[in-house]
Amino acid sequence: MRHASLLPSASVAALLLGASTLSACTEGTATGQTSSTRTEASAPAPAPLFNATIEKLRQQIDTRMADGVPVPVPADAGGGYTHEQHKLNGTTIYNAGMLYRVTGEQKYRDFATDILLDYAELYPTLDLHPQVRPSTPSRLFWQGLNEAVWLVYAIQGYEAIRGDIDAEAREEIESQLIRPMADFLSEGSPQTFDRIHNHGTWSAAAVGMTGYVIDDEDMVEKALLGLDRSGEAGFLRQIDLLFSPDGYYAEGPYYQRYALMPFVLFADAIHRNDPDRDIFAYRDEVLLKAIRSTVQLSYAGRFFPINDAIREKGLDTAELHYGLAIAYDLTEDPSLLSIIQQQDTVVPTQAGHKAAQAIAAGKAEPFPFRTLKLRDGAEGDNGALMILRSEEDEDNAAVVFKATSQGLGHGHFDRLGLLYFDNGNEIVADYGAARFLNVEPKNGGRYLPENDSWAKQTVAHNTLVVDESSQFGADWKLGEEHAPRILAFNDTPGASYAAAEIGTAHEGVDLQRALALVDREGEGHFVIDIFRAQSDGSHSYDLPVHFKGQLIETSLPFDHATRNLAPLGEDAGYQHLWKTAKAEEVPAGSLNDLSILIEDRFYTMNFLVDAPMTAVLTRLGANDPNNNLRSEQALILRSEAETATYFSAYQAHGVYDNSRELTVYDGGTVENLSRTTIDGVDIFELSEANGKAIRLLFAQTLAPSMDHSIELDGETINWTGPVHLVRTSDDATAPSSTSPTSGDEQ
Repeated sequence: MRHASLLPSASVAALLLGASTLSACTEGTATGQTSSTRTEASAPAPAPLFNATIEKLRQQIDTRMADGVPVPVPADAGGGYTHEQHKLNGTTIYNAGMLYRVTGEQKYRDFATDILLDYAELYPTLDLHPQVRPSTPSRLFWQGLNEAVWLVYAIQGYEAIRGDIDAEAREEIESQLIRPMADFLSEGSPQTFDRIHNHGTWSAAAVGMTGYVIDDEDMVEKALLGLDRSGEAGFLRQIDLLFSPDGYYAEGPYYQRYALMPFVLFADAIHRNDPDRDIFAYRDEVLLKAIRSTVQLSYAGRFFPINDAIREKGLDTAELHYGLAIAYDLTEDPSLLSIIQQQDTVVPTQAGHKAAQAIAAGKAEPFPFRTLKLRDGAEGDNGALMILRSEEDEDNAAVVFKATSQGLGHGHFDRLGLLYFDNGNEIVADYGAARFLNVEPKNGGRYLPENDSWAKQTVAHNTLVVDESSQFGADWKLGEEHAPRILAFNDTPGASYAAAEIGTAHEGVDLQRALALVDREGEGHFVIDIFRAQSDGSHSYDLPVHFKGQLIETSLPFDHATRNLAPLGEDAGYQHLWKTAKAEEVPAGSLNDLSILIEDRFYTMNFLVDAPMTAVLTRLGANDPNNNLRSEQALILRSEAETATYFSAYQAHGVYDNSRELTVYDGGTVENLSRTTIDGVDIFELSEANGKAIRLLFAQTLAPSMDHSIELDGETINWTGPVHLVRTSDDATAPSSTSPTSGDEQ
């Protein structure tokens, strides 16, 4: 089997050592013979970002060498001492190996070797971890996932030194540690290894990369095709089933980021060892699409926090360091370099060095964040995540419409959910996961009980709740069987919109939502939100809006709870909401508003509901004795009816400047919201005081190929599909309209 180095070329070492000759990069061999030679190196192109990365690693590893590396008997769950020590040791093996390959300094080879030999002594003595999760067995860590991650790092460090250590050390490391760990992760953990899930991806990558390094073709085949080599499991099947044709990952942005690393590292190993497989061309280059879409799934450097997301994760994450470097190495797409620049580091590999050279040469171009639809599902037919972006400036607005599938076990029950960002901030926010990652006192760093009782429940998100119950009865396996139907998507700059519906989330109720992001010709933007619920029976409908910032004013006649608080409900997440204020009997069709301040900008939400409504202000934290939940606020609009339609509009306006003691607050420019119906088409109109208007036309018949024609202001408006957008001006000229893109197109 061919064995190709994944590491920098000789010229990189020359650059770092400042020498004309150096120890060339070696390629590990099955016999362990070194291939190091002395060779003349031409003057390399500058790569200061790479140099800085290597010098930082040198300082870290030199410090660890001086301090010593404990290899403790495993005892702790996530976040505990032994857990963190073993994680650190795995990356230390990797970094020391990289330093040896780049610099040729034997002290780094010997350091990595000594740590691996210590683990070769420990590993055979271990039974299952004392805090083990029975569903994902492990020895070094509390779950098998961490063991696979450890091996992915360690095998790369070992690959860098393998050809230059003595045969006895190599035999001990491979027979006592590397091979037994790979066997445990595969044959010893079939329920994980053959699972279509990010845990299975990490295991397949760890085992497959190990197979390439120790020249075990059978191990590689298991990793690629599953334990029985049938192709019904394994790495290729993971690529087939977990990514959509657009590169969207089934579990959502946070787990797309996490799973990206084993996908791209193993794919890179396949590319270099088995180039005939042409792995990066597989499924129409879906892995390269996944790298780019991972970047698209972010705002202000942070990933959209849908599903079980740790909200602080963003584009500076280690997984994207590797993904972007590998993608640039293959494509030389200059827009990827701008994201690497933001990360302010590169990976210590040949691909990282190439990217750093290109950045130094001024080749970076801005990454094109744009309005797009990322289809979900292996065939692209399980809904979509649709992102609408404003064209205003670098802090442009973004609206995220979550009309995706469940997202496997990490998914949340929030079909047709909304997130809204502007000015670098969250405006209407998603909670993400109830978890303190690796904070051992908080349930060992695992998910908290409130992840199920709150974060996964429908009321925790910005979508319609029916009868105070979560979609699909909070049964994720049932939810996985049903996805929304995309009704429309249009990416016209400054006037984009999307629509979707689902009729299976709640029995007997059809949910339909249309969202639009419309620029105001250099004066900001509007977010328009239409939510329709239709049923043959009466239901309680709640539309929660989880807003950030400070409440400034509202037209709602709230009665505030000033002495005693009570939970809003008893289960399905309602038990965690304190009811802080309530406005009774708000008339149907009345225009109401709520304004908030976030940093230096005001936001006003105007809304009307076509049924009598009750409004409730809530604060998160009820039935939370361990203070596991963040204290966050929401507005809930409630109506009791067979059918209900919610029409909302968000507008950014004004300024709040403490440094200049300047405040401009006008409550926004919306004069009226109205709804009329003509020939089976609901016309939702936002009118401004200056005479301009935006009309979102939402047909009651949802057939995507149906043609519509109505008269508006003496003009005939024609379009195809259920949704259409029309903008009018104050000079009585003909309306400007935006035709829809088919719901089935990318």
